[in-house]
Amino acid sequence: MPQPRVSHAQHDTPATGSSFAHAKARNAAFVMSPALGDSLNLMVVAHNLVRAGWQVEIFGDHAWSLARWFPQLSMNPALGDEEACDRLASFSVVVQMHRDRPLKHLRAWHPGFVDLHEIEYADDGRCMAHRFAAFAAVHFGLQTVEISNGIRAPLEFQHRRYAQRVAVHPEASTADKRWLARRFIGLSRRLSGEGFAPEFVVAESERSHWQPLANVAPPLRSFHDTADLAAWLYESGWFIGNDSGLGHLASALGIPTLTVFRRRRVAHRWRPGFQHGEVVLPPWWVPTAGLKEKWWRESISVRRVHRAFRVLRARVASIT
Repeated sequence: MPQPRVSHAQHDTPATGSSFAHAKARNAAFVMSPALGDSLNLMVVAHNLVRAGWQVEIFGDHAWSLARWFPQLSMNPALGDEEACDRLASFSVVVQMHRDRPLKHLRAWHPGFVDLHEIEYADDGRCMAHRFAAFAAVHFGLQTVEISNGIRAPLEFQHRRYAQRVAVHPEASTADKRWLARRFIGLSRRLSGEGFAPEFVVAESERSHWQPLANVAPPLRSFHDTADLAAWLYESGWFIGNDSGLGHLASALGIPTLTVFRRRRVAHRWRPGFQHGEVVLPPWWVPTAGLKEKWWRESISVRRVHRAFRVLRARVASIT
């Protein structure tokens, strides 16, 4: 079964001052964000600890749904505040991406609490997958790390089985991340004219927004859980979408990604980074940050995104 390409980041001089490099009790719990992209990137750290011989348990609903896709990790449903102390007290290390969420008071009572706030917001040109791999090496004293979260598809699925299917995600967690709906539809028409089969993937709660456009939009797809979504993405040929967790999932699964971003700085941090992908940004002629923020959707044309998709296809063809 084809697997996503894995990059290796070698660290010849891991931080000898790491408080966990020589820990006797090498066990860690990871408390995952409800956000899919956060969870997939944080699992880069978990995966590399498992490679180094640590005992790791994951707590999060996306992770729990994807348990079959991460056979090397022990998955559990998300924890509530009332049960966190009993479940987490025995771990020498507890990792949460954010300082105060999803468990608000975790850092106050667990002596081995670790967060990645400074890593996320550092002035660093790398994306999250690369930052978190480097963090794992330095903070835990690992000799080598992979820029991978270790996701593996169950054997019944075939990688990129539907090579012409383009998974298009026109939604995002917040309105300021969404490119214009009518332009996603226009892009899909162009793709259909070239022999591709675009399909919009949206959450059940988002379908009502798209139903009035059903006569002009591509087919709508929604999924019961994250595992069903992963299976469909894994067998798709391509992914195009806004800045969202679905792009990170597609990238982790080895699906070529094209992501539309509103700002370059955000793209540097949050572009899907498990394999090479392309990003689309507002054009240079939008003069100021304020105008870019206000008019970025209108400034990115269908032609601009379609051209980036052609670049992505050419890159993929050159390495396959």
